[in-house]
Amino acid sequence: MRTVAQSIAVLAIGVLAATCNAAEHGDDVGVFSPDKIKWGDGPKSIPPGAKAAVLEGDPSKAEPFLMRLKLPAGYKIAAHTHPTVERVTILAGTLNVVMVDEPSKQAIKMPAGSYGYWPAGMKHSAWADGETILQVHGIGPWAINYVNPADDPRNKP
Repeated sequence: MRTVAQSIAVLAIGVLAATCNAAEHGDDVGVFSPDKIKWGDGPKSIPPGAKAAVLEGDPSKAEPFLMRLKLPAGYKIAAHTHPTVERVTILAGTLNVVMVDEPSKQAIKMPAGSYGYWPAGMKHSAWADGETILQVHGIGPWAINYVNPADDPRNKP
């Protein structure tokens, strides 16, 4: 019984210390429950309809960042590359990815819980089965460069 009480006391002190530590650090601590995430329009570099939430850093700068994208069912991103390694975790739905440099390969299905990464410059395209939420993280600047410039939404009126 004494061991259980000691364990509870240690846990309570740890929670209190973490709470005080978070208060002392201000902007250095970020906790985002799903209901507190503020979604806005996706980046102009991807087709309209996506929503985005930057949870850490600034993807446009050479610094660590974490961004979430919410894609509607059937959403497609044409063949493109990134100037840095892309790291993606699928939180909900399914993302299908085709590595365009290896056209003989089938689409890679990434259901919720999947994680993937590929090198800078790897040509790939993607589409969502059902609403899909993915988390992109890495070292910026994050950018997208389309293989066919006509696919770039920034080039459309």
